[in-house]
Amino acid sequence: MKIISYNVNGIRAAMKKGFMDWINVANADVICLQETKAQGDQIPVFEFEAAGYKTYFLSAVKKGYSGVAILVKHEPDKVVYGMGVSKYDDEGRFIRADYGDVSVVSVYHPSGSSGEFRQAFKMQWLNDFQQYINELKKERPKLIIAGDYNICHKPIDIHDPVGNKNSSGFLPEEREWIGEFIDSGFVDSFRAFNPEPHHYTWWSYRANARANNKGWRIDYHMVSENLKEKMQRALILPQAMHSDHCPIVLEIDF
Repeated sequence: MKIISYNVNGIRAAMKKGFMDWINVANADVICLQETKAQGDQIPVFEFEAAGYKTYFLSAVKKGYSGVAILVKHEPDKVVYGMGVSKYDDEGRFIRADYGDVSVVSVYHPSGSSGEFRQAFKMQWLNDFQQYINELKKERPKLIIAGDYNICHKPIDIHDPVGNKNSSGFLPEEREWIGEFIDSGFVDSFRAFNPEPHHYTWWSYRANARANNKGWRIDYHMVSENLKEKMQRALILPQAMHSDHCPIVLEIDF
């Protein structure tokens, strides 16, 4: 099973940058998308279908904002839209596909970079998300939670840890949360295979950051511990240029 996660920063914008050609070459079994920024009639389901994918999505109520989707080559047993909490589901942040006893989630964690109100919203979300996953694990213990977490875990995951120590996405309380999330029974799949620095998944559009690889690693495939031995490979694909993020890959046998 090849699972790709990709914050596309607007599916319509990505489509204009050769996204479909890339999808055909990538040949993943499951593609988890975040920040689709599209309503249902704006998501290119027919193009995805022509490429062999069935599309499931949860769009935000607010137009041109947030939104998640899962593209699948093999139809899942069940799809769950949202977490059952309207203030989060109205922002289109969570969708889950079940395959047998394994669940694949596409999640888009909020950003707090726009100010104190959204940072407080983000911290509340993180607390509620942890509780939701704790409950979900009782029913669906085998989880692959893919997506944009909007948090760098460790200094190795950000190009300038000192200069960004007070930046949303690298705040001590956010880093503490993601550490505790991993400790609650998950594996950061990329770090399980790749201990080296300078691997990032997001770059600012400013100051030529991507060309200089001044980035942040904020996109993850978090894999429940009980699937750890099934993981085969985890990659970051910085050469894909459809967004300010890049795709991440997990190959896993289930």
